[in-house]
Amino acid sequence: MELIFLGTSAAIPTNHRNHSAIALKGFGEIILFDCGEGTQRQMTRARISPMKINKIFITHFHGDHILGVPGIIQSMAFRGRTEPLTIFGPPGLNELIENIKNLGYFALSFEIKVYEVSDGKVFDEENYMISCCRTEHSVLNIAYSIIEKRSPKFIKELALECGVKPGPDFGKLQRGMPVKLREKIINPEQVLGPERKGRKIVYSGDTSPCIQMINFSKDADILIHESTFNNSHKDNALETGHSTAAMAAEIAKKANVKKLLLTHISTRYKETKTLENEALEIFENSIVVDDLMSLEVKQNES
Repeated sequence: MELIFLGTSAAIPTNHRNHSAIALKGFGEIILFDCGEGTQRQMTRARISPMKINKIFITHFHGDHILGVPGIIQSMAFRGRTEPLTIFGPPGLNELIENIKNLGYFALSFEIKVYEVSDGKVFDEENYMISCCRTEHSVLNIAYSIIEKRSPKFIKELALECGVKPGPDFGKLQRGMPVKLREKIINPEQVLGPERKGRKIVYSGDTSPCIQMINFSKDADILIHESTFNNSHKDNALETGHSTAAMAAEIAKKANVKKLLLTHISTRYKETKTLENEALEIFENSIVVDDLMSLEVKQNES
């Protein structure tokens, strides 16, 4: 699993920071979280083809998180896409996508599947699950979690002790299927180890600090949390439904996450060390991310 930060600025882009967008490479696909203006160009710079994006998850409807959606849809159509595109987001998404379909002149060559979400499970695949929860912003904002499903370890020695020979029967047991040997049946639980924890990534979108984010981010490997301001602008953060770096660090600490990635940086900060240092005083594994930064999400050892 790899995270690529395509945009890390707040409401206004700069020479060095584009509007919000994060690509997740994993599970044999590329998933996009938010799609601010300019995301297509950032994808080109990161060598990510828009044609490989099959799912987009939108946190909320402020322009810096959605204005790249019309462009990416029209570019997909221009390139002759036929595969469906699935878009998830808060209530009101259906109307937004219908408006996008009627924006300008272009021929839509593929189906757009739209799912409005609010709280709970959003998407459940064989290898991963995506859930969401409402947070506290000036408009409805949805945070997302991506949780990997990880199969128990196959223990070859136990299988051999049960009389199973290497080959197709090993594969069946690994896939959770029982194997019949003469007059006895070997069940998968006889040769598999304990349940293993999969990787968990949480993305806050835009939010003030709230208890929901602590509960939602519990024990995450990666928490991507907005940090629009530093503590000198704490009042401004709370008035506009945003967080400071210190507030994000408190969330990470209370949620017992492994790593905190700070994004959605206000243009007032020409350099970001003040934000990073503020977070580090509270949570030691904190970094401010930059545009086009990539990060491998390493597998849990257990």
